[in-house]
Amino acid sequence: MSSLSDSEFDALAAEAVVDCYDEHEQLSGFFAMIGGDLAVPFETEVLGLPVVIRKVDRHSSGVVAIGVLDLPLPDPAPDGAQWIGAYRRWVGAR
Repeated sequence: MSSLSDSEFDALAAEAVVDCYDEHEQLSGFFAMIGGDLAVPFETEVLGLPVVIRKVDRHSSGVVAIGVLDLPLPDPAPDGAQWIGAYRRWVGAR
């Protein structure tokens, strides 16, 4: 995932939010791209403990164990992880 340039992440972000009218729709666009392309399950480590990521979900309440923005990705990252990178860049650019 880290092999992508900022402009490549920007292009992915633009693809995810194309035709979206507001932030809610933009988040739905990223959710669709991440959920559709991220190869799960994959193993990673959270707080020093091994975990298996089985799916990505969206919660409007905000009550989650860990958000995708804070999720440490393994090396090598799973297929589709470039969408997480694009989402991270998009959030940071807002």
